[in-house]
Order: sequence, then C-alpha cells, then structure tokens
Amino acid sequence: MQTIEEMIEILDLEKIEDNIFRGKTYKTPWKRIYGGQVLAQSLQAAIRTVPDDRHLHSMHAYFILAGDIDREVVYIVDDIRDGGSFTTRRVRAVQHGRDIFIMSASFQREQDGKDHQNQLPDVPMPEDLKTDIEMAEIFKDMFPAIYKQFQIPRPIEFRPVEPFEKLYNGQHPPMRHVWMKAKGPLGDELNAHKTALAYASDYNLLTTALIPHTFNINFSKLQMASLDHAMWFHRPFRMDDWLLYALESPSASGARGFTRGSVFDRKGRLVASVVQEGLIREPQKKQ
Repeated sequence: MQTIEEMIEILDLEKIEDNIFRGKTYKTPWKRIYGGQVLAQSLQAAIRTVPDDRHLHSMHAYFILAGDIDREVVYIVDDIRDGGSFTTRRVRAVQHGRDIFIMSASFQREQDGKDHQNQLPDVPMPEDLKTDIEMAEIFKDMFPAIYKQFQIPRPIEFRPVEPFEKLYNGQHPPMRHVWMKAKGPLGDELNAHKTALAYASDYNLLTTALIPHTFNINFSKLQMASLDHAMWFHRPFRMDDWLLYALESPSASGARGFTRGSVFDRKGRLVASVVQEGLIREPQKKQ
C-alpha cells in the first residue's frame, strides 16, 4: 500500500446488514493482515453505528488470531449502551467463522471540563529530519531483515528523531520519538483522522521494546505480533499534518514487550495516548 488513497479505500467498509460490515484486505508481504488495518476498520464499523453528536474517545482491543490476507473481514457491531453522555460499542472482526480481533469503543457527547496535559518533548521539527527509509540504509548489510521491512510501501511517512545507529547498538534505553503524517489530504471529518491515526499507531510500538536487546537478537527468526492495543483520543487533530509519537517501553518479560506512546501535534497539544503489549519471541534452544 503506497498512497493515502489506497488506505482510505481499504478503510471504507461495505454495509451488509444493520451493524454488519465487510472490509477489504491489503495483501501484506509478511502474509498476515497488518494489525493497524483491522484496528482502523473495527473503529470505522463502530463509528458508523453511533449518532453524529458522539465522538470516539477511547478503544480497547485484543488481537486473537492472525488475519488471512486472502479473505475479506466481516465486522459485527453490538450496541452495548446508548446513554445520556456516553455510547458504548463492541466489535468482532470475523474470518473463517472465527473471531480474529475484538474491540470495545466508547463515544462521548461533547462536554466542557478541566484541562491539563504533559508537555511536548523538546525535539527537532520533522523538516530537519530524514525519513526512516533514508535512515534504514545503515541496516542494509548489518540487519538485512530489518532493512527489508523498511522497503515496504506505506501510506504514512515517518521521520524518527533519534538516528538508527544510536538506537540499534544495544545501549540505548527503550524510548524514541517519531514524527508521522499521512502522505496526502484526509478532508475535514475528524473520524477520518482518528481512524488514520489508529492505522498508523501500530507502527513503531513493539520495535521500541527491542531497542535494549538489538545486540543479541536474530532478527531473521524473531517472532513479533501485537497482542492487545488501547487508545485514548484527547483533543481534535489532523493526521495529514505532522504528529509526534513519543514512545517508551517500561517493561519486557515473558516473551512480551509493553510499550506506551503519547501523540502530540505541532502546536504541542497532547491529542492521543496509546498502549500496547505484544509478543516478542525467539526460537527456543533445544535442551
């Protein structure tokens, strides 16, 4: 997937019946559905069953089975609650008659309240940075498996703050900053920007948990997969302008890596928060 138009087409669901939708599947080179795709499509399904005066503010999800790239995904939405201020939806993503992904999402009627936030980290602006594809040249001989991943076309542009040679020497703490934006306009509908951010949010999380361990990992045999994912949307934003993804991994244990991210816009507003735990597993040595 190379363009934002392709991403928009993938995220545009077909309505089959009330609260039932079907989504197309992008054929990834790694032969499984990209987690951000099913995440964003699930949000799109939930959004389409909610009144226009309710705005998505949080979602919590589990990745259950690897998605089949040769089959479309059916999304079944349950109307859990329609309250005075909040609306709750549950979404099941189904392939081959089995749930591959489940999600709960909460929507809120716009209300005034107290306001505070963490501050934007002091980092260079994206115009002063290289893209991750340009930075990845250092992996061409050192880590061919990583280099190959960066050559896969994406509808999102990423510009890391920390140089890769600094991150991938096994001595840097598990934290990083990445500017990101859609490679084209998304219009003025806020939900389009929220689903695009959900799509992009699955990038860079698990790899942040790998940073302290790169010196002794066999990347060609490493197994990685998202296990769960949660997002909170704090303030309006545009995904077709630069957003800073500030990432840190407080813990890795039991073949799982835990990472959290804060998303800021260029003006320094904290617009979203992300948390994910994922599988990080190397082949077990025979006794």
